[in-house]
Amino acid sequence: MNDRFLTAQEAAAELGISLATLYAYASRGMLRSEPVPGELRARRYPREDVLRLREKKELRKEPEKAAPKALSWGMPVLESALTLIRDGRLYYRGRDAVELARSSTVEEVAALLWTGDPGEAGRLFSSEPPRIGWPLPGGLTPIERCQIAVPLAGAQDLAAWDLRPPAVAATGARILRFMAEVAAGYPPSASSIATILQEGWAPGRPEVAGPIGAALILAADHELNVSAFTARCVASANASPWDVVSAGLAALKGSRHGGHTERVEALFREAQSAEGARRVMADRLRRGEPIPGCGHGLYPDGDPRGAALLQMAAEIAPDSPAVECAFALADAYRELIREHPTIDHGLVALSRALDLPERTPLALFALGRTIGWLGHAIEQYGENKLIRPRAAYVGEMPEGA
Repeated sequence: MNDRFLTAQEAAAELGISLATLYAYASRGMLRSEPVPGELRARRYPREDVLRLREKKELRKEPEKAAPKALSWGMPVLESALTLIRDGRLYYRGRDAVELARSSTVEEVAALLWTGDPGEAGRLFSSEPPRIGWPLPGGLTPIERCQIAVPLAGAQDLAAWDLRPPAVAATGARILRFMAEVAAGYPPSASSIATILQEGWAPGRPEVAGPIGAALILAADHELNVSAFTARCVASANASPWDVVSAGLAALKGSRHGGHTERVEALFREAQSAEGARRVMADRLRRGEPIPGCGHGLYPDGDPRGAALLQMAAEIAPDSPAVECAFALADAYRELIREHPTIDHGLVALSRALDLPERTPLALFALGRTIGWLGHAIEQYGENKLIRPRAAYVGEMPEGA
């Protein structure tokens, strides 16, 4: 029995129940089971399902203890058909995200996550996004531009209040195209999301569009991260998809989430070259400072998104000093602290390999993750339930209580 599965005896022990009760759970659909290859009549139980069921039992018995644990890298608290993280790999609706990044367009992956059918991309992205009638202030980052522009555009998009799944998917296409144009500085109208960004950030270099699209796909969704959970909470209130995205942007911008990419950019600037990478890392460790861009709790053997983006950077600009620096930092992670590069490191490495403007890594993260926020919103609208957890009060009690 491998680590992904438990025997019937192990599953029953984890749940604190008898074998007869375990079989009853399986027959009622509360727990999945499957035949053990090569063994007659024996069945095995996915470890993840058993632990999820145990967590639910604990939640019912002692919600004040189980809920905080679940909210901090604990067992799943919501069901979703969008993203699976298993055995060090990332899947969108059962399809390997790294393979999708190399073989699909942004629009196809958006359609896959929103409708389950990548073939819907052409229909969804056939309409024009709304326009805002005045220029945005200068000196803003791409994310700040989007944070200002998205609510303005959303106020004009009355069709966005149709919260049925096909309508939300169509609204999502308008939002994504609008945000790409805003982040890129309104370049000439282009045929795809990736090309819009390429024309704004790397004019005259059409070969850059493909890698930009791959980065957006790898950033598209990642289960219930803080911005996706925020998006689901906002959607559960029946706010519009534009409002869902506004909330997601606010959460993503924080330094413990997508804003972490700016710390990685600072590390690259500090290192300057491959020769300086190990020294900078060692200096930070001596000063007791955190090392950004490495180590992910869900990928103990390395973030596949970070690895894929690093590889793409090497393919695009194999002789680039920026790429040499990126790989030297990755080697230093592994040598000095035994960690691996994350998606944040990969986004910075790719952006520098493509010679994109500063702050582009966070923009790539946000534009890609917008796809996931909208996918989560579609699921949450379908639930028709308000997400409203209770708080465990630990303050001063009223007199006489």
